[in-house]
Amino acid sequence: MTNSTPRLTGRALRLTVFVGESDQYQHKPVYTEIVHRAHRAGLAGASVFKGIEGFGASSLVHTQRLLSLSEDLPVAVVIVDTEERVRAFLPELDELVDKGLVLLDDCEVVTYTGRERDA
Repeated sequence: MTNSTPRLTGRALRLTVFVGESDQYQHKPVYTEIVHRAHRAGLAGASVFKGIEGFGASSLVHTQRLLSLSEDLPVAVVIVDTEERVRAFLPELDELVDKGLVLLDDCEVVTYTGRERDA
């Protein structure tokens, strides 16, 4: 892993991993483990988005609405980096994602800038 912010512009690959909010890996949320492994792998970045309603392979609708509280809302982890780096990261998901959906999309990075770290 490098300490400098990677430069990323042009053609890239977007990795999106859909899991349930309650999915666990060694007593931690799967989405948290994915983010931390992506960080250790030196990928350009990872973000987690919590869904308010959805269903997947189980066909059960999970929702945030007050009258039907769910403890397993959909969560999407999105990672964008070069195709080579994203594909090299895929084996990490084999261990982590036993229920879910993993997608790869070609994309184009127009702007990728970060904040300066406080000294």
